[in-house]
Amino acid sequence: MKSTNPEPGVASVNRALAILQAFENSVEGMSLTEMSAATGLYHSTILRICESLLHHGYLRRLEEGRFKLGPTPFYLGMLYQESFRLWDHASPVLRELVRATGETAAIYIRDGDHRVCLHRMTQPRSVRMHVREGERVELEKGAAGRVILAFSGKRGRTYDQIRQAHYAVSLAERRSETAAIACPVFGVKQSLICSISLGMPLFRFNKKRFDESLPLVMQAGVALSERLGGNAEGLMPPYTASVITPTISS
Repeated sequence: MKSTNPEPGVASVNRALAILQAFENSVEGMSLTEMSAATGLYHSTILRICESLLHHGYLRRLEEGRFKLGPTPFYLGMLYQESFRLWDHASPVLRELVRATGETAAIYIRDGDHRVCLHRMTQPRSVRMHVREGERVELEKGAAGRVILAFSGKRGRTYDQIRQAHYAVSLAERRSETAAIACPVFGVKQSLICSISLGMPLFRFNKKRFDESLPLVMQAGVALSERLGGNAEGLMPPYTASVITPTISS
């Protein structure tokens, strides 16, 4: 192997996975030379590993000697789709966010021109933000909806600022007595999966509460994005300060 960078796990397995990942942008297949250039592996190493991948259906050989992905990756992808439940990944993240803030945390997904509360978690309090699972709200209303619009390509200064900051804040938009902070959650290839929102009564939301809560919301976005295979770099500190934040009292 040409690269000497240490990798965790079993070296031969890492090499096999590197070969498979090299096909990501090669729909027409790859030659040994192309695989070597993409992976940094020697031709002899690639040939040995390809024999195993061919045997188990991960690759197939074309008549001209090039290689293409075989049926096994597709089968595994179907199994993953059937077993995937967002709640399995989101529940520990929401639970930690609620534990750290004592407020209401929710996951929103897009449904046409609306957002739907897919999951929510809260703590018993005398005054809390009421969110029901399955509730539909216009995308233009509230932080969670604007995050979804921003990372779905919506144009405009507001959405440019949200894309830059990777979060949005809403005060008394959806309901006159509520406030929220929301950030995006990314999956493989930076596809937008959902938005995470932390909601609370407006009277508890001030500059100090915002400064305390924003890092916790962003950390939740990082945790869930990483669980779903996304790149969470844009959700890392330092955070853009108040360029999209409505006037928040001290």
